[in-house]
Amino acid sequence: MKLLRRKEGPSLDSRLAALREAADLAEGRLPEQVVSGARAVADRAGVRRELSIEHTVAALAGATGSGKSSLYNALAGQDLADVGVTRPTTSAAQAALWDGDGAGPLLDWLDVPKRHAADGHADHAGPRTGTDAGADLSGLVLLDLPDHDSIRLSHRLEVDRLVEQVDLLIWVVDPQKYADAALHERYLRPLAGHRDVMLVVLNQVDRLPVPAVERCLADLRRLLDEDGLAGVPVLAVSARTGEGVRELRSLLRERVAERASWSARLAADITAAADHLAPPEARGEPVAATKRMQGAERALTGALSTAAGVPLVVQAVAKGHRHRAVVATGWPLTRWIRRLRPDPLRRLRIGGIPHDRLNGKRGRQDRKLDRQSTKLDGRDRTLDGAGRERDRRDREDRQIVGRTSVPAASAVQRAQVETAIRDVGEVAAAGLPGPWAASVREAGRSRAGELTDAVDRAVATTSAGATRRPRWWRAVNVLQWLVFATMLAGVLWLGGLFAMDYLRLPQPPLPTVGVVPWPTALLVGGALAGVVIALLSRLAAWAGGRRRARRTAKALRAAIGQVGREYVLGPVETELAVYARFAETLDLARGRT
Repeated sequence: MKLLRRKEGPSLDSRLAALREAADLAEGRLPEQVVSGARAVADRAGVRRELSIEHTVAALAGATGSGKSSLYNALAGQDLADVGVTRPTTSAAQAALWDGDGAGPLLDWLDVPKRHAADGHADHAGPRTGTDAGADLSGLVLLDLPDHDSIRLSHRLEVDRLVEQVDLLIWVVDPQKYADAALHERYLRPLAGHRDVMLVVLNQVDRLPVPAVERCLADLRRLLDEDGLAGVPVLAVSARTGEGVRELRSLLRERVAERASWSARLAADITAAADHLAPPEARGEPVAATKRMQGAERALTGALSTAAGVPLVVQAVAKGHRHRAVVATGWPLTRWIRRLRPDPLRRLRIGGIPHDRLNGKRGRQDRKLDRQSTKLDGRDRTLDGAGRERDRRDREDRQIVGRTSVPAASAVQRAQVETAIRDVGEVAAAGLPGPWAASVREAGRSRAGELTDAVDRAVATTSAGATRRPRWWRAVNVLQWLVFATMLAGVLWLGGLFAMDYLRLPQPPLPTVGVVPWPTALLVGGALAGVVIALLSRLAAWAGGRRRARRTAKALRAAIGQVGREYVLGPVETELAVYARFAETLDLARGRT
């Protein structure tokens, strides 16, 4: 069914959908009573809009002795409700219908079984006199409610239930109790947002002189203005004499003819429910500045890096690079001594597998895991995006390393991390209403238990690249072996000459380099060249280790920063996005564009 649209602002359908979405977003963040109340309003509005929109349900509500039933009979044109001095007189709501065809389902929903056909041709200007003007009330369903201050709880509950459901509220007061605090504090003031679907009738004015009636009306107007009900029509009526009944019927006639009271009531209900979802401080925008968030993120990355032992790892990268460079490019006769020393990165269980071999191993494991996954009843095809991401991470965990041997964070470092996480939540929650601020802070801590393993995994994964062997190592290694072979050739040559001399064999011609025999030149030159190459390589390795340490430090900080964004800032930003959407839906539910 297509609903009527307001002249300005969003449609009732979109406001109702926005209220439902706001209630869903507030689930677990705002008090359950507030959320369930918003959902109840949305459900009630959804049901009412599907029922007859050709009927307007108006209810006469008031205190004991205010004359509701007498006014009900006067408007209906016949004695439908019992009138007497015994209180309470009205024990259950009853309905008078003007052209009630199609109103049955609506009254069933209201749970009003007692129904009467009103005298549609009665328009009382006085006691039992009238014209045919009452026919214009076609479509009106008028309810006579029990007393809202009845001594019986069931009566008060009946009033509370129907006050929440009817389209138009007509509050009947009398000169003695129009200022009753129970009426103003329990009903009128909380319903200030429903002023467009409310009338106030001062009954029994026949008991007062005209000046007193004017004073009562002025005082009643003042009280209503204080209740936030400025502009609500106030009529002076006497159900006994018929004074003011014609004006009241005329006003009802206008409201019924408009066929808009039901939508105005639903719109007011939706606005009130949205206002209850949003505490007063929620009307402002969050004040968490970008620079402050960036500062908190940097502090978090720094605390995580320190707790993860990044300075120790960076130092080990530089030392490990020099260590491996000596092993790869040192003099072959002495490099084995370096092998006896522990590799700094291996001691931290980082880079235990050379990077090129690691890539090959990853590839083999990937292929093996892919073959296994295809055998699990098409599991890969049924995984959603989040499932595939978790599966990918599990593979990486199995492929690279377990935990490193970086020393555990100290108590001070752990406290610094906790402080940095708390600061992120505090900065992000600045300017948010209390419940949402608490939710944002809790989101920042929600995955704190996973940070240690995630950061350790990031350190191990990122540092694995620090074991990559530069290409020049291989070239220098080949050169060293060539130099060593040259020196070995000189040794063998000299050894052969020594053996021939020992055996008293004739010496062959001995070539020379200047005055130095070639065997000696090969031996001494090879030894000197190997030492020089080793020294130059060590100098290059020292400079390369510093460069690699800087690159690793930068990469580690970026990787740990990504972990911080994923495990701390990610949940916080998600919660902020939820709040932003919540605020947007609240504005839409209130009818703001």
